[in-house]
Amino acid sequence: MNELILKQCKECNTLVKVIKNYDSNLICCGKPMQIIKPNTTEASAEKHLPTYEKIGNTLKITVNHVMEQEHYIEWILVVGKKGFKEQIFNPLDIPTMELPYEEGLTIYSYCNKHGLWKTEVK
Repeated sequence: MNELILKQCKECNTLVKVIKNYDSNLICCGKPMQIIKPNTTEASAEKHLPTYEKIGNTLKITVNHVMEQEHYIEWILVVGKKGFKEQIFNPLDIPTMELPYEEGLTIYSYCNKHGLWKTEVK
């Protein structure tokens, strides 16, 4: 199965999403980019983990998070055996998406302040 690998430049904060054919030698600003590990457990009152509900053959994904100018969910990305789907958000948007249910999906969300989060669909 494909999996998201998120790399970040510590100099300019550029993010690179790698889904397939991972190259461990990505360079930015003359330095190797660092892998960002996804969080899987909430540790505060702020919610970052994507949640989902299966309704028939549809998967409804939500991140119950504030969506303010300085603090918001930037994107949700779903990875599965058939590929990936991504939804990008702006402040004040509602971080939700729907897609056909598929067994073995992994859902990622990215908070502009608190980084990468991951939930496995069961």
